[in-house]
Amino acid sequence: MTIRVLLADDQTLVRAAFAMLVESAPDMEVVAQAGTGREAVELARSMRADLVVMDIRMPDLDGIEATRLIAADEDLAGVKVLVLTTYDTDEHIVEALRAGASGFLVKDTRPAELLDAIRTVAAGDALLSPGPTARLIARFLRSPAVTTVPATGGPERLSDRERQVLTLVARGLTNTETAEALGLSPLTAKTHVSRIMGKLGARDRAQLVIVAYESGLVTPGTG
Repeated sequence: MTIRVLLADDQTLVRAAFAMLVESAPDMEVVAQAGTGREAVELARSMRADLVVMDIRMPDLDGIEATRLIAADEDLAGVKVLVLTTYDTDEHIVEALRAGASGFLVKDTRPAELLDAIRTVAAGDALLSPGPTARLIARFLRSPAVTTVPATGGPERLSDRERQVLTLVARGLTNTETAEALGLSPLTAKTHVSRIMGKLGARDRAQLVIVAYESGLVTPGTG
C-alpha cells in the first residue's frame, strides 16, 4: 500500500528536499505541500493524506495548533502527524504530542531514518526514538506548571498487568521488548497496549507516554 504524505514546512527548499526524498521511496507519494499551518489543515482534509510531516514553527497557524485541529477532526481520525523540529530539546515537542502528534524527529535526521519514521508512524506504531522521547517528556513534566490530570482518567483504570505494560512503554520499550520483559508473547503485549489506549482514550503510544508521566506512574530518573 502506498503511503500518502502531506509535507508542511514554511521553507520552500526544505519542502522540495523532503519531497524528493519521499518520492524516491517506492511505497510513498507526496500528495500535497503546505507552507502554513492553516494550509496544512485544509490540505489534510481535502487530499486525504495518510500522514502529515509537520514543522512546528510555521506562519499563520503553528504546527502545534495545526496538529490539534487535525487530531480533533473526526473525519481525519486515520491521519497521523509526524512533527519535525530543529532541536530535540524543543519544549514545544511535548505540546505537539499532547495535541495529537504521533512522534517527532529532528530536521538533521538522516534520510533513511525519515523514511523509516514515516513508515513506522503510518503503521500505527507511533512513538519514534522512544528513549530520547521519553526522557524529553520527563524533562518538561518535572514542573508542576505543565502537569495535568488526563481527562479520560489515569492508570488507576488499568489492571496491574496493564500498568506494568504502560510503565515499560513509557520507558521506551517496543512491544517485543515489553513482551520479553514480562514473559509474554509479542501479540499479547500488542493487545495489552491496544486495550490501554482504549481505556485511556489515547491515540497512540506517544500519548501513553504523556499519560504515564503526568499521572506519576513513571517519574524522571526511573526509566
